[in-house]
Amino acid sequence: MRSPTLVLLSSPLLGAVAWQPVADMLRDQGARAVIVEALDPQTPEQVLEAFTAGLPSDDEVILVPHSNAGLFAPSVAVAGGPRTLATVFVDAALPAPAGSTPLAPPDFYDFLAGLADQGRLPPWTEWWGAAGRGLFPSGEWQRRVEAKQPRLPLSYFRGTVGAPAGWTQTPSAYLAFGDTYADEIQQARSHGWPIRVLNGGHLHMLHDPQAVARTILELRSELRGTPSR
Repeated sequence: MRSPTLVLLSSPLLGAVAWQPVADMLRDQGARAVIVEALDPQTPEQVLEAFTAGLPSDDEVILVPHSNAGLFAPSVAVAGGPRTLATVFVDAALPAPAGSTPLAPPDFYDFLAGLADQGRLPPWTEWWGAAGRGLFPSGEWQRRVEAKQPRLPLSYFRGTVGAPAGWTQTPSAYLAFGDTYADEIQQARSHGWPIRVLNGGHLHMLHDPQAVARTILELRSELRGTPSR
């Protein structure tokens, strides 16, 4: 049986390069993996359109969203139809069980508004100062990721992302890097999803892509009705 393709959804704030080491490791381990990103998105609708358009046309797929891409995954799964078998969220935000989720709660939006210059935000890693630079395993990786980061408009974060009712009951798993997404881990636990935690920062896939790839494959094997290879 042909195994489903792992579709690595890149955070709209980071770009595809952050997923590249894990994609390479997955392929080395015999899995089929592709990276899908939204290039220079201006609205949430453009992100959803790009993610949906990037799905392989003929293959069954498992979505693997990172970070902010997690908010879009349930809607991407619906767009993919029955061939979208499951989702493995990786240190990712989760949308509300139904209805719309704001891309930035009011306090966070106020923080972003203070960073904006003529309505446009700096690259994501510049939001956090020295803490952002500490997320990378090396200066070289920081330069590679930052070279591809978009500068989103502040207006992007006034938007919302919808999610279909009942999406939490679809086959899903959660891989966390430490406790940054502690609330999401608890949500995943309440839904009965398989969960793994690797100790690391938000860009742990750059630090230990082999462990991240291996854990994604382990979680895939635990999801209902999905081939293990």
